[in-house]
Amino acid sequence: MTTFDKREEGFEKMFAHDEELQFKANARRNKLLGLWAAEKLGLSGPEADAYAKAVVVSDFEEASDHDVFKKIRKDFDDQKVAVTDVDIRTAMNELMAQAIDQIKKA
Repeated sequence: MTTFDKREEGFEKMFAHDEELQFKANARRNKLLGLWAAEKLGLSGPEADAYAKAVVVSDFEEASDHDVFKKIRKDFDDQKVAVTDVDIRTAMNELMAQAIDQIKKA
């Protein structure tokens, strides 16, 4: 194996590791976001946990975060919860930072 091959292999491993961390951070953020939204919806205990899981699963519908946003927006609208789009996006951003911190500490 040449030095170039070793270097390429190292970059591939680093890329795979970064992708895995990003996936974990997204999943954790979505769970935290689901719990945040559940509280706004008046859910607690097992109902809040089930809702958070549904938010995590909703992320697999599209390649971006828009599917998660759409689910929460629809649920808020259906239940007449007065939370703005900006509030949801802000929570998404803040909880992503929190999720990344939790992953780094784990």
